[in-house]
Amino acid sequence: MTSQPTLKPAGSGPGDPGESGSSPSEHDSGLQAGLKNRHLSMIAIGGVIGAGLFVGSSSGIATAGPGILLSYALVGTLVVLVMRMLGEMSAANPTSGSFSAHADRALGPWAGFTIGWLYWFFWVVVLAVEATAGAAILEGWIPAVPQWGWALIVMVVLTATNLVSVGSYGEFEFWFAGIKVVAIAAFIVVGGLAVFGVLPGVDSDQAGLANLTDHGGFLPNGAGAILTGILLVVFSFMGSEIATLAAGESEDPQRAVTKATNSIIWRIGVFYLGSILVVVCLLPWDSESITEDGSYVAALDSLGIAHAGQIMNFIVLTSVLSCLNSGLYTASRMAFSLGRRGDAPKAFARTTSRGVPRTAIIASVVFGFVAVFFNYKFPDSVFLFLVNSSGAVALFVWLVICFSQLRMRKIIQAEAPEKLVVRMWLYPYLTWASAALILFVLGYMLTDTEHDGRTTVLLSLLVAAVVLVIAVVKQRTAGRRTEDRDGIPAG
Repeated sequence: MTSQPTLKPAGSGPGDPGESGSSPSEHDSGLQAGLKNRHLSMIAIGGVIGAGLFVGSSSGIATAGPGILLSYALVGTLVVLVMRMLGEMSAANPTSGSFSAHADRALGPWAGFTIGWLYWFFWVVVLAVEATAGAAILEGWIPAVPQWGWALIVMVVLTATNLVSVGSYGEFEFWFAGIKVVAIAAFIVVGGLAVFGVLPGVDSDQAGLANLTDHGGFLPNGAGAILTGILLVVFSFMGSEIATLAAGESEDPQRAVTKATNSIIWRIGVFYLGSILVVVCLLPWDSESITEDGSYVAALDSLGIAHAGQIMNFIVLTSVLSCLNSGLYTASRMAFSLGRRGDAPKAFARTTSRGVPRTAIIASVVFGFVAVFFNYKFPDSVFLFLVNSSGAVALFVWLVICFSQLRMRKIIQAEAPEKLVVRMWLYPYLTWASAALILFVLGYMLTDTEHDGRTTVLLSLLVAAVVLVIAVVKQRTAGRRTEDRDGIPAG
């Protein structure tokens, strides 16, 4: 019978795969508690509002009609369950490595290594995607600066912000996320009033609850479109886990994780389901303006709001900058954790006097710059490969969280049951159900050729397999070295 891994005491060595995730251990490692409660609260709220919600929702609506609400509800439920699992583990052991460190302890070093590097890869590719998207908006406003110039400026500014201190990251993210939250809340209120015909000065003859059923029914393209909608919206939820990584640099990590976990339901319910419901009630789902202008711009235009396109561009730009800011932070902290566990160069685990992992930040942004170059030089080959090969990482991360929690619950109960301040509901049944749903989505993606689902899964699996092989070889090599040191013949 395989022995259960155990929780390590605070102060475990940096090369120990069982690195403790407790607050003192993180702070002793060189990171500092520079994030305030208001920073963590807004990071948790803003983490679920990505640019994908504003930009990508139009294709989902065009595919599934009003039924896209069910797609969002299903994925939202899955995210709530996964975050509950992650919250259980992170509240017991807050750490900058989050799910990667938990997988290291629960499943083995190979799992922590593999999912950690895949997650880092995902975010550095996102850096390039978001920098390019932000640059396109800025070039439209100030065409004198070329698009690549804006991408460079945005990356440099946010890199400098992250290099100053974790507090400066938190402050920028507080305001970026604040703008997103206020914008979505205002959109829901204004749109809701228009739907019920009580918005002063607006006479929108298209708005009404009847839009949910009048144009071919609630599911105009059949129930199967709900599954296709899931494929289109699932990746817009990535980022909800950032609060658990950031908690390791807060003054009260356990409280921060608990609060973020408990609030995930209303955050998804309000910002995703609430805003999409308003969109499909303001306009018929098959309105050409939704696909041509984007769902939120089209909705604002239908109310006769002046400069709706520019207003939404500003909000999308804010979301892009927020995603860039958090992406760089997240990638660097994952690299830091990997370095501390001996799964990345030791330099990644070094911090400045301000508690900033400078080398990890610079390495992450350098790869981001390279990806931006590929986007401009080889958009349909190298960059497309990078995007597709990182596309399914979100699902891989969620799957690893499921399997990690199945083992970590037993470990925590055996060694430190008082740390179970957050508990997964109906354990282990909901955990297994969540894992099954994730595997189902991955399997369904393999049948999707229209939206490149099959290509995304296959390329992501290829990259994951390469990283996994490196992890296994590394682990076996380290094992042989240990045997040699102990005087036991290798092999």
